[in-house]
Amino acid sequence: ALPGARIESAAGLALAIAEAPVAVQQLGRPRGRLAVIGLGPGAAELMVPAVKAELARAQDILGYETYVRMAGPFRDDQVQHCTDNREEMQRARHAFELAAQGRSVVVVSSGDPGVFAMAAAVLEALHASSDPAWQRVDLEILPGVSASLATAAQAGAPLGHDFCVMSLSDNLKPWSIIEKRLDLAAQADLVLAFYNPISKSRPHQLGVALDIVRRHRDGQTPVVLGRDIGRPGQTLKVVSLAELQPQMVDMRTMVLVGSSTTCRFDRADGREWVYTPRWY
Repeated sequence: ALPGARIESAAGLALAIAEAPVAVQQLGRPRGRLAVIGLGPGAAELMVPAVKAELARAQDILGYETYVRMAGPFRDDQVQHCTDNREEMQRARHAFELAAQGRSVVVVSSGDPGVFAMAAAVLEALHASSDPAWQRVDLEILPGVSASLATAAQAGAPLGHDFCVMSLSDNLKPWSIIEKRLDLAAQADLVLAFYNPISKSRPHQLGVALDIVRRHRDGQTPVVLGRDIGRPGQTLKVVSLAELQPQMVDMRTMVLVGSSTTCRFDRADGREWVYTPRWY
């Protein structure tokens, strides 16, 4: 029976009449929602509308602190949960714990969440869980503009034909696997997009990677270097494979190595266009 309700019955039928309208939103627990979103490369105009709408409805925002700050500003009632960039699985589990309580939760990635980002960690956490409350969470993955696509658009169309996207970081996979995949992708004449190309902890690996690629590519192959594309201070440079040196690149640089058909030509503003034709 409803508290304070008046009971009336007629012909064996009992009705409970509340003293005031029932606040339906306060009954039970709402179904929790978890959205894994991609912010794009950083510029607000490159964030897709669905992601902006998800951020506006969120109660909790989780992610690497740098990316959470990029997603703001936030309202006073929105809770930010910032963690280190290496705490992906802990972040994913925390997100499900919050969403299972009926909250609207967002996990933030830069670029696209499915490209070397949080979508895989969230799904791995759900796959490993036996908690039925996690299974009931309304889970959605919302795409974003990845760094490779943003850099390619600035340069022209270097990804205009078949291409391969690789991370050169060996934090989560053996370097021997990276070398094997590099050799096969370069041999297959795919345009190559390198994420995480170099860092202070592995300064030599980009040089080794370039040596592998040079076994299969002409020295005049165009290479696009896009640093912080979509963010303040972005830079874009086109060099040849023969000219490229590891010191030209840092962790915030996207490296696009052309195929045998990739072309470069001068623009009217003194820069260059780079494109890969859609034919052989």
